[in-house]
Parts: sequence; C-alpha cells; structure tokens
Amino acid sequence: MKIDFDYIWTDKKRTLFGLPISFTRYILTDKKFITRKGLFTVEEDEFDLYRVIDKKLVLPFGQRMFGCGTVVINVKDNDTPVKEVKSIKAPREFMNLLDERIEAARDKYSIRGRDMISAGIPPHHMEDDGDFFMESDNDA
Repeated sequence: MKIDFDYIWTDKKRTLFGLPISFTRYILTDKKFITRKGLFTVEEDEFDLYRVIDKKLVLPFGQRMFGCGTVVINVKDNDTPVKEVKSIKAPREFMNLLDERIEAARDKYSIRGRDMISAGIPPHHMEDDGDFFMESDNDA
C-alpha cells in the first residue's frame, strides 16, 4: 500500500523474528500520528501530536531479542485515548523523534502541558465562558 502524503517516519508492526509481515503500518507526520490497518478494507486511526499527554516504552523479552519494542501513547482523544505502537524497530529512537514532533506541534499552537489539564473534563462541568463551577446545596 502506497503512502500518498509526506511523512517523517513509518514502520510496520513486526511479527515472528522481527519481520514486518503485517497489515498494520504506523506513520508519523509533522502534525499527526496515523495507524493504518487492513489489506482489502483499510482503516486509519489518527490523533494530533499536540494532544499527547504521556508515553511509555515497553520492551518484552521476545521483542527485545529482535531489536523491537512497543510504545504506549496516552492521548486526550475520545476515539483512542491509549494508542499502542506495537513491535516496531528501534523504539527508543522513535520515542525521541516523537518527542521532537510533539514539542514542535505544541510550540506551533502555543500549547503546554498545563493547557491540557481540562481537556478531558466533560462540557457539562463548565460554564459558557469555560470557567469551572461547583454545584452546592444552596443552588435552587
């Protein structure tokens, strides 16, 4: 399957002996991270990089033997709050590249970690101007 847009990094999910025999491809662009799955029916899931709140590197023994690892990404996204980038080559280098792209995206939109704190709070807990309010027993 051909990728018809600009990307910074791409890899396939690795299987037996670290070989890329899979129909799952991961793509990192300047602004987004995309997971493309499927052979006949292709499904893409993506999230904006500035919405990443945390990442974790997981190196199971079976993957480490073949220079692979899994990166778990927590995102402020309703569709995919946790994204697993499973069994990729050079996972630490990917995490460093991801860090650079996340910071660049946040700088572009002037977003810092503290700006993401209320991103997961449901709208019914906010007033029209976006300030939080507390309901009390005195409210009628």
